[in-house]
Amino acid sequence: MAEDVQTAFPPSLPQLLIVDAVRAALLEDLGRAGDLTTNATLPESASAKAVISSREAGTICGIHFASTAFALMDQELKFTGLVKDGAKAKPGDHIARLEGNARAILSAERVALNFLMHLSGIASSTAKFADLIGHTNAKICDTRKTIPGMRAFAKYAVKCGGGSNHRFGLDDAILIKDNHIAIAGGVAKAIIAARAYVGHLVKIEVEVDNLEQFEEALSVHADVILLDNMSLELLDKAVKINGGRAKLEASGNIAFDTVKAIAETGVDYISTSRITMAAATLDIGLDIEIK
Repeated sequence: MAEDVQTAFPPSLPQLLIVDAVRAALLEDLGRAGDLTTNATLPESASAKAVISSREAGTICGIHFASTAFALMDQELKFTGLVKDGAKAKPGDHIARLEGNARAILSAERVALNFLMHLSGIASSTAKFADLIGHTNAKICDTRKTIPGMRAFAKYAVKCGGGSNHRFGLDDAILIKDNHIAIAGGVAKAIIAARAYVGHLVKIEVEVDNLEQFEEALSVHADVILLDNMSLELLDKAVKINGGRAKLEASGNIAFDTVKAIAETGVDYISTSRITMAAATLDIGLDIEIK
């Protein structure tokens, strides 16, 4: 593989977001006294070479986070990225190489790997879902169910895995859910009130549980309709009734063994929190290269 294939921060993530998050993680790990084990066993002048490798198949994400962790420990440490975020890895594939102060490498190791393993896990889970529905026009997308403080990074990992991002927060789109509908007095009333409140650039999505609510949402021209926990039969009917008028999103009971059939109903999007909240970490390790 070519070296230094990834040196710039991803354009979708401001550099300060990554630096601040990684710095906070390092401070949490180093505490008040620093890395006692490393400092007690290694001389300050010790140098080392190391390689970061994937120990299982998956989609890599988080190279920038790892490089930042090592740079914050020692700016002189040389980090060479060997793959780009979004790259597919096999067991044993090298992701990055390091050379420099041994204390810096070992003290930043866990923080670097934590970000890599977590974000690669999200990207890998997303990629598996995306592969399962690749023969359809549907896109797998995330939700707001993310670890607090990690949303922008989790959604970046979803994109690296071939998924699509839903809204980032409460302030960039309207999603009218069952509790809003209950208090507003119905689907149509909630949509009409929402459209009167926001500007023309803000999309309005509404969650419905049955075809009666679905047709009510269509009658007042919802931009996107979320079909929540509907059976395949109801999804089929909704797609036919819709006739391309609104974008349709399916949610609920989304799993590796159900997503294919859901996508084949003709919905546009399938949203699931599994890719951000239930994805297993990808096993990635750092090994010192012995001379």
